[in-house]
Amino acid sequence: MKTINFKITLIVALFVFAGFYSCQDDDTSEIIEEEIVVDPEEEEEVEEEPEVVGPYSIYVEDELKGSYTTCTDGKNNPKRDAPDISNSVNIGAIDDRSCYADYEEVTANDVVYGVYNITDGSNHLDAVNTLQPRIERSLARSQKTGVGSYAKFTGRVRILEVGKTTSEGSDGTYIMQAKGKHTGGGGSADPAICLYLAKPVYGKDSSGNTTQVSFDLYREQIKVRGGSGASGREVVYLTNIEKGKPTDIVLEVGFRVDPSDATKKIHYADAVIGGESFNFNIPEPERGTQSGIRYGAYRVKGGRAQIRWANTTYERVEKD
Repeated sequence: MKTINFKITLIVALFVFAGFYSCQDDDTSEIIEEEIVVDPEEEEEVEEEPEVVGPYSIYVEDELKGSYTTCTDGKNNPKRDAPDISNSVNIGAIDDRSCYADYEEVTANDVVYGVYNITDGSNHLDAVNTLQPRIERSLARSQKTGVGSYAKFTGRVRILEVGKTTSEGSDGTYIMQAKGKHTGGGGSADPAICLYLAKPVYGKDSSGNTTQVSFDLYREQIKVRGGSGASGREVVYLTNIEKGKPTDIVLEVGFRVDPSDATKKIHYADAVIGGESFNFNIPEPERGTQSGIRYGAYRVKGGRAQIRWANTTYERVEKD
């Protein structure tokens, strides 16, 4: 009888013991699930949160979107130097060769910007299929070549859109350029020394659409005086600028002493972009006769370009 009671007691004890550890396993499982499972409401919020393209999205409210035509009624100015805004916030003489838009101004984050919008095929003033559309401003050139002569431009740029084609080599828009004639002939009658070319980098916007989210900036520089095309120019990568990001720029073109030979001089085009220095020694400095600067929006072989400029200043020094 004792043996039977002992067996019954043992069996009951085993059931109790098993049940205890079964409850412990369930509790542990629930704890683990609580650690790794995302709350359904939180998961839904994460999915609905828009993708952040960059911290400068507040600066692109003035971006033009949607469909557009090559030309706009009333924007086909008959001359390059008109129209302009009286006392514009951007310095320099206007050169408007686009029937898409005229120069205007917009306020973004309490800063007034000059607006430069151009489209492919909108140059209504030059012969068809010759020169690219542009709305630029030109600055009086330094006509002296003595050491210490220079032209210096400062400004703040925001790039919202640049030209896009089916060929990467034709993509992009120039935002500024160093200009200057030279002795001995060769090349254009008014040659560009180097041009600063913004090319598009693509990503997704908050709606999941593919769009230009940043811009690789290059310096398209001459190899020889008057150089053009692949044989006369080369393209050098400088930096990347986020879409809409206000970026401070300094461009100085001038003459300085050659540090390796005090009897010679260097003709230079030095830029500071977003705090980084990008210097360029112009070939054949002894042939240079001018130092000039233009800025705005120039070249759009496909699509549309939208460039903004603010806080522009200009300084010129001339020494024999």
